[in-house]
Amino acid sequence: MAPVKFDDIPKEATSILNDDYQTSGYQLKTKQKTNWQGAVFSTQVDIFADDKCSTPTKLTWKLPKPFGCTYFCVDKLEMDKGGNFKLEASKDDLAKGLKVEVKSDLADLNKVVLAKTYTGIDQTSIKFECKATNPKDFTGEVTYQQKQVTGGVKLGASILKGGLPDVGMRFVQGPFFAALMASKDLSTFAASAAYKATPEVKVAATASATKKGGFSAATVGVLCKGLYRAKASTDGSVCMSAKYLVAPGVSALGGVKYGSKDGALSYGVQLSLE
Repeated sequence: MAPVKFDDIPKEATSILNDDYQTSGYQLKTKQKTNWQGAVFSTQVDIFADDKCSTPTKLTWKLPKPFGCTYFCVDKLEMDKGGNFKLEASKDDLAKGLKVEVKSDLADLNKVVLAKTYTGIDQTSIKFECKATNPKDFTGEVTYQQKQVTGGVKLGASILKGGLPDVGMRFVQGPFFAALMASKDLSTFAASAAYKATPEVKVAATASATKKGGFSAATVGVLCKGLYRAKASTDGSVCMSAKYLVAPGVSALGGVKYGSKDGALSYGVQLSLE
């Protein structure tokens, strides 16, 4: 089994603190699987977002067999509210453990990105991506898992100019989780932890610091039954969120955010249909 991607090393904790917080605006999400070669169509509508457009919308297609073609898969074909496109296509059967991806904005050839991910080595994931027209503009990463510990290294084009790679490590033991990430030439650090207190309650915390400035920010939060969330941050903000399962495939999400330093209060609601 391949280990997590480098950016997902702290996800066990950060997902508790960041996911499902609709604390501003009103949003409608739909997701519909069609009978057309298994295609999936998704929409995201921001209601009363601004004066110029009351319902800015993002449309997304997933085409496992585009127009009946089985040679590749369109993982995402997206158009946002500004009319900008995003295309992501992949093929994962060229060789055992190898996945090849192409990403484009369908506007600028110089922004086309080619990516390869190899998981053919046990407990190891290797990924490399670069601009199609400029291979020196690249990122690469390696993650490796050994029992409860997963470590990773991520590097970019700055490495050619003497820069240092980003490094990360996570540890999982029963209900305990901990991760440490170092980035920006090993000058910025982020620690995260999570604990499954009961089958229905999880708690998490994150903290960040820089080599020059020291401690910079921290957040603590709790998730109950996978539906109810609350968190507080050192910037003075407090957020709460609740998710209600209306019916199979229908859910409502509501949240509120209060800034204790400036007294700002915001709230939001999201309705999802699948």
